[in-house]
Amino acid sequence: MESLSWLCSYVDEFRASANQYLSNFEPLVLLVFPIFSLVLAQYVRFLLGVVNDKGLNATVLGFFMSFIKLVPGVQQYIDAEKQKVVDQLQSSDKSKRDGWASELPKTGLGFGVIDRLKDAKANDVPWQGKCSGTVYIGGTESEGHFSLINEACAMFAHTNPLHLDVFQSVVRFESEVVAMTAALLGSKEICSGGKICGNMTSGGTESILMAVKSSRDYMKAKKGITSPEMIIPVSAHSAYDKAAQYFNIKLWRVPVNKEFQADSRAIKRFINKNTIMIVASAPGFPHGIIDPIEELGELASKFGICLHVDLCLGGFVLPFARKLGYPIPPFDFTVQGVTSISADVHKYGLAPKGTSVVLYRNHDIRKCQFVAVTEWTGGLYVSPTIAGSRPGGLIAGAWAALMSLGMEGYLEHTREIMEASKRLQKGLKEISELYIIGRPDMTVVAFGSNNLDIFEVNDIMSSKGWHLNALQRPNSIHICITLQHVPVIDGFLKDLKDSVQTVKKNPGPVSGGLAPIYGAAGKMPDRGMVGDLLVDFMDSSC
Repeated sequence: MESLSWLCSYVDEFRASANQYLSNFEPLVLLVFPIFSLVLAQYVRFLLGVVNDKGLNATVLGFFMSFIKLVPGVQQYIDAEKQKVVDQLQSSDKSKRDGWASELPKTGLGFGVIDRLKDAKANDVPWQGKCSGTVYIGGTESEGHFSLINEACAMFAHTNPLHLDVFQSVVRFESEVVAMTAALLGSKEICSGGKICGNMTSGGTESILMAVKSSRDYMKAKKGITSPEMIIPVSAHSAYDKAAQYFNIKLWRVPVNKEFQADSRAIKRFINKNTIMIVASAPGFPHGIIDPIEELGELASKFGICLHVDLCLGGFVLPFARKLGYPIPPFDFTVQGVTSISADVHKYGLAPKGTSVVLYRNHDIRKCQFVAVTEWTGGLYVSPTIAGSRPGGLIAGAWAALMSLGMEGYLEHTREIMEASKRLQKGLKEISELYIIGRPDMTVVAFGSNNLDIFEVNDIMSSKGWHLNALQRPNSIHICITLQHVPVIDGFLKDLKDSVQTVKKNPGPVSGGLAPIYGAAGKMPDRGMVGDLLVDFMDSSC
């Protein structure tokens, strides 16, 4: 009782003291101050969240740019300058749009439309042996493997695997394409667990989107993660950025190491209670280098998170390159910790465009990919991938590609493109003004320069008909070697040597070239402004 009496006495004294202190303030102040404190706390919380998301430097720069744009006339000036860049990016595309159809013809063209198609196709840019990646099948469109998959696609152009009970042949083709791809990537090995499964998608981006979505939902069910985060090296494909935006996942991009590989130590520092997945590439799109997948597999296993391996480029090369004796490090489901893999059949699988495979270590993970709807008046609905209806013709074309080439066919094609890659690298080393980035593991070779503007070199190469990929950080360009390039490597190297000498003798931007734009974008500190520029370009182009 004494302790209770003392407590009551203490409370009375505190109340009297507090009331006496507060009596010195206006009642309005006492009413407004808690509200102001709450608003201030919310703002500080928001500010800390922005800093946590973007980093201190980017946050300060963002606020500074937002303030600058409030100055009268500044925003209008920025918009005008952005439009100039967009117009330069589009170059002559606007004039090409003159005469494009904007409504249905009053009278249909019937079979005459085929002539229109041929005329339009004849105006496409020559791509045979001139484009980085793009077309992976060798030869011409009117013969060999091209004609085979075209016939397969046409035969099943009307089919749709959404109707499982109707187009049973296409359902079987998809299952077999998935099984054959999985077998290449370790499904037959005991250490893989014997439960590898997957589906076909429209391309590498959808395969990656599906893997991210499945990992998010799987980790929510397994560990209760409701604020998901994923960690990727800066070399990982931009499809992960798309997935992060689509599925509301916080994305951490981590610098690569000196060999341009994913840095497992740096990635480990970003892992926390909300991490759902980490990412590796075999090889990475920019430089053709395989990440240390075994190290990342150990990380994923240790922290109980997902590891996705992007094999979109390497899925139909690395298994065969290993059989041919190339020193290929572990990259597939034989690596413990790997939970999903994406592999494009429409690249080195030599299938028609629009065919990829996403694979999972077990059915528990894959089930998180599916969408089931039970309350729709249209009936019960379940779909495995983003698309509902899907083109059965493409699935049939992919099946035809795998079955027609077989193990021996892919081994021979892999031998050709790997040898072409080595020839290219040898030739690049003989051009003193250039250097190869890292040590390419496969058929993507990136190169830069310490004493020339590599983007100006790219513009000269473009004027010679070559379509290469411009890269940043570091500024460089790459070529993804396909069967189309096997017979033209020497011609490519000759044009590259000539282009380097041209830039060396006459440095400066080429009229109509894109080097100034790439250079300006690389130096622009406000990356939000660069993003706005790209969005404006896309908005006016489609």
